[in-house]
Amino acid sequence: MKPIRLRLLLGITTVAGVLSWAGTKLWDSLGTLPGVPSFAPIVLAAIAVVLLAVALSLRTRLKAVRERQPGAKRVDPLVAARALVLAQASALVSAVVTGIYAGTGVFLLGQLDVSARRDQAITAGLAVLAGAAVMAIGLWIQHICKLPEDHDDPNHPRGAAPTAR
Repeated sequence: MKPIRLRLLLGITTVAGVLSWAGTKLWDSLGTLPGVPSFAPIVLAAIAVVLLAVALSLRTRLKAVRERQPGAKRVDPLVAARALVLAQASALVSAVVTGIYAGTGVFLLGQLDVSARRDQAITAGLAVLAGAAVMAIGLWIQHICKLPEDHDDPNHPRGAAPTAR
């Protein structure tokens, strides 16, 4: 599985933010702008909490196995793979959602004198913070699940099959 880079997530967030800002500006010029859902930061924060619990559990179990602590419970590779897929998918989706709320929030910054728009801007800002947390924790889980390098044979290219001598 190929690791997701921070640059990719920031690029997705930026593109989604610019498109969202332009779409919000166009939508507002055509009529009423739909509101920012008040539950968006709550949902993103809940996802971040779940991912954080997974990360802490994996890190603790892997550390115990690495240090050969008595009674250390090994991590099933399938469980680690599922956690990694969940983390990467969450980070990618969060990058899009964070960009959308960031673009909408930037547009709403010009209308802070209206109390409803100010509340929507605050909600969008909280959603951006929660989305950034999801991305950060997703990258952290990816780091936790990274397999150590195989340093048995320094002349052996990584990923190639061993040859008989």
